[in-house]
Amino acid sequence: MAEGLTDIPERGGHGGRHVPVLLKEAIDFLAIKRGGTYIDATVGLGGHSLEIAKRLGAPGHLIGLDKDPAALEIAREKLAVGRSSLVVGQEQKQQDWPTVELIHASFADLANQRLRTYDGILADLGVSSLQLNDPARGFSFQAEGPLDMRMNTQSGQSAEQVVNQLDEVALADLIYEFGDERRSRRIARAIVRSRPIRTTAELTEIVSAAARPMNRLEGKHERRIHPATKTFQALRIYVNSELKDLQSLLNAAPQLLKRGGRLVVISFHSLEDRIVKDSLREGAKQGHYKILTKKPVVAAEEEVNKNPRSRSAKLRAVERI
Repeated sequence: MAEGLTDIPERGGHGGRHVPVLLKEAIDFLAIKRGGTYIDATVGLGGHSLEIAKRLGAPGHLIGLDKDPAALEIAREKLAVGRSSLVVGQEQKQQDWPTVELIHASFADLANQRLRTYDGILADLGVSSLQLNDPARGFSFQAEGPLDMRMNTQSGQSAEQVVNQLDEVALADLIYEFGDERRSRRIARAIVRSRPIRTTAELTEIVSAAARPMNRLEGKHERRIHPATKTFQALRIYVNSELKDLQSLLNAAPQLLKRGGRLVVISFHSLEDRIVKDSLREGAKQGHYKILTKKPVVAAEEEVNKNPRSRSAKLRAVERI
């Protein structure tokens, strides 16, 4: 079974205090240069971006990208508050804040531009708690909502369209490929027979029944995860083109980074981590990179205790040479 598939990975919470995963490690590996130009490729709720901005200063430039317009608005507010906190009683510090540009876009779009180079790129992958905890977004099997799952709610195919329109073979293939689900054929057959499916609760019930072990031998090595976990993950990855977009970013990174620039990627399951590992190793073979993390950096026990969602995170970093 693939690592990390026991959980739906999250990139931090909202509604309480936002806790960015592997924050210190990510900032350390970026080795931020004051006045430099950096990209937070998955700005999310702005936790990592805020720390980058604090260290950049003027005339630095921070560019934050995210598919989710709601997340961008929260990040915008967080960065504005962060800037204001430097001003109180210290007027001169108001000027010591980088230019911040937040863009509603996928980091895959970086592959289409080659005119600028950057001192560092951070990509914190996965789904955020802002998305997961809102039933209206349709990411979670733990609350009833519409089957959406789109990070960009303004465009693209929803999970409802996928489960109701894709043929059985294609549906089984995506559940297996993106969810590492051994019962993908059985689940796809059950989905097709139950159409139309409109809500997360309906899909959860169908998948749970189909994924249940048929006998003691089949269930012997099962890990204690919800039976819908893998199918929901697979649909989310497919709907948002997550692995395709990740590969696009990794392919473009050598041309996007300045000499000495750093690329830091935090992944949350083995499908992502494998792509990152293979791409960075290939880049090193081609003379593009010096690998800074021979093994992935994982959260310390203290962070996992405070923030359980960090337990599946893996950080890899390289430097452009």
